[in-house]
Amino acid sequence: MDPLRDYIDGWRRHDVPAVLSTLTPDCVVIECYGPTYRGRARVEEWMHAWLGAGGRVDDWTVTASGSVADLAVAEWSLTCTYGGDTSTFEGATVARLQQGRISYLREYATTAARYDWTGAWRV
Repeated sequence: MDPLRDYIDGWRRHDVPAVLSTLTPDCVVIECYGPTYRGRARVEEWMHAWLGAGGRVDDWTVTASGSVADLAVAEWSLTCTYGGDTSTFEGATVARLQQGRISYLREYATTAARYDWTGAWRV
């Protein structure tokens, strides 16, 4: 069982009960652009609102992952559509686990195109 991969897979399938099953009742989920959801009930409300407004995860591919003790991490590429706009970006998730479920999850996003540094700073 890998709660973080199961969480991502649930989003990929738009499966609200699957996502909720990975979370502790008092979880905290922080999205990469700021919103914070406190508690499984609030995550459920968010998911229904987002999916109900036509939001969809088109692809969420984990490119690297690992865990140690009560900490799980994943790097990923996400493509999603909301309000008719599709966006793709890379990011990472750090999750704290408690008795096999996610108690705290925080996402980080790459906000600019990656490039190989050439010895000079771009302005």
